[in-house]
Amino acid sequence: MITQKYINEISYKVIGCAIEVHKYLGPGLLESVYETCFIEELQRAGLNVKSQIFVPIIYKGKNLGDKLKIDLLINDLIIVEEKAVEEMIPVFKAQLLSYLKLAAKPKGLIINFNCENIKDNLVSLVTEEFAKLPSE
Repeated sequence: MITQKYINEISYKVIGCAIEVHKYLGPGLLESVYETCFIEELQRAGLNVKSQIFVPIIYKGKNLGDKLKIDLLINDLIIVEEKAVEEMIPVFKAQLLSYLKLAAKPKGLIINFNCENIKDNLVSLVTEEFAKLPSE
């Protein structure tokens, strides 16, 4: 059974993997380099990872095609948007909220690898889908 606790445990693993990649590579590389290494680390942690996947846009009940591309989908529950930017800007959070809504996923993370400390540049968001799940 999928619970809030289960999703948070997966999220914790994902963040741990990001920290490991960042510790090993450091800041200053291209997002694609981090993504390749991050996927490897996530898979080593036993997580199911889909990368650069397209999600259909359902508008007023009509499927308008697979136009939305998300960076990573972990265990079909958590969307991870990777960044390698100098500054996190508010639109990143808005984009993730939109992705979560359109993909109907309960939790999302924005992880910026171009920083000194991953935890200081991490955004974690949950949706109504998450709120509907049992806590344990």
